[in-house]
Amino acid sequence: MPTLLLRNGRVIDPSQNLDRVTDLWIADDKIGGLGSPPKPPDEVLDCTGMIVSPGLIDMHVHLREPGREEDETIETGTRAAIAGGVTSVACMPNTEPPLDTRDAAEFVILQAKRAGNCNVFPIGAVTKAREGKELAEIGKLVDGGAVAFTDDGSPVFNAEIMRRALEYTKMFDKAILVHAEILELTQGGVMSEGEVSLRLGLRGMPAVAEDIMIARDIMLAELTGGKVHILHVSTAGGVDLLRQGIAKGIRCSGEACPHHFILTDKELERFDSNYKMSPPLRTQQDVDAILTGLEDGTLSVLATDHAPHAPEKKAKEFDQTPNGIIGLETFLPLCTTFLVETGVLTWPQMIEKMTINPAKVLGIERGTLQVGKKADVTVIDPNVEWVIDVNAFETKSRNSPFHGWKVKSRAMATIVRGAVKMSRLK
Repeated sequence: MPTLLLRNGRVIDPSQNLDRVTDLWIADDKIGGLGSPPKPPDEVLDCTGMIVSPGLIDMHVHLREPGREEDETIETGTRAAIAGGVTSVACMPNTEPPLDTRDAAEFVILQAKRAGNCNVFPIGAVTKAREGKELAEIGKLVDGGAVAFTDDGSPVFNAEIMRRALEYTKMFDKAILVHAEILELTQGGVMSEGEVSLRLGLRGMPAVAEDIMIARDIMLAELTGGKVHILHVSTAGGVDLLRQGIAKGIRCSGEACPHHFILTDKELERFDSNYKMSPPLRTQQDVDAILTGLEDGTLSVLATDHAPHAPEKKAKEFDQTPNGIIGLETFLPLCTTFLVETGVLTWPQMIEKMTINPAKVLGIERGTLQVGKKADVTVIDPNVEWVIDVNAFETKSRNSPFHGWKVKSRAMATIVRGAVKMSRLK
């Protein structure tokens, strides 16, 4: 049984309230323990000055396969994940065809196994073809490996169907991940509605379109006892609604993406499609509310909403370009630079939102360094400074507004099930 020793790192594992400089050893594909292994290790990584963390989890990723392989494939997306220190991704079902059957979920798992990079957990569609008209076969999707359900990219606009979906997923103790948007209010919108959209003459998407849906689904979770997780929260109102729901003991949680706590709608003055996303960039007031929500724990998860689009698609007229940006390879440094370095979160608090918290939402046994658990580990240099270069990325697409930004921290090694999948360590 091969052993790997990670020597002299700052081991941070929020699942065990652990933060100290020590050794960590891995036996085969499991965590062996802290300190020295019982016999000399087969491989040693010197982690002096590094943080040794549970493998990072990104629970909001678009891998595009099947159907849109020109944007991304499971192989390239998972390669981007390990380059960014992410050992597990949960992939969204808005593929072509959508992930709405057992076979579709099993296809993703098989392709991920073939790629051999990181763990991939498929998320099933709530409704057939993501059309919002009829529930997908939830039980069969669970049998096929689906860990949660969403129609992401679209809301479940029918409240009765959402209620039934919550009742049904409760039987399997699975969460519904909510894309919160009232389509009647956002139709034709290309950015957040407000002073900037008015000045630019662009049709806006009001914040209330997100808030109304968040309120509805938190109330339906209270009614049914089901579990909702609000994806990519972008509004001050949404943060406040979540805070109230959590205080009432409703089974609800929410996530923040880096672009929503770093950028504002003023970036759209460039008419650069790399700043066009859904939900859109909002105001500084919304950014501040998201930062507060992260600080006080209302937003318990950090995720990327990695949404690759082939360059020719993002090069179209502004109102014709698709929404979304890539995020897997900028996830860790952006969160470090704008959350840890600014004092919003400590390292253990940030790592908690990138490991054990998303694992709990998805109900997966990941995000921990407990003895006997799967050995998914990320080694992080917290002090290295570097400049983001999208042309050096592993992902197929290049649609990032952060190209050329100077950032701090980087994944130096990514270990998946005991195997070193990526290493920048000398």
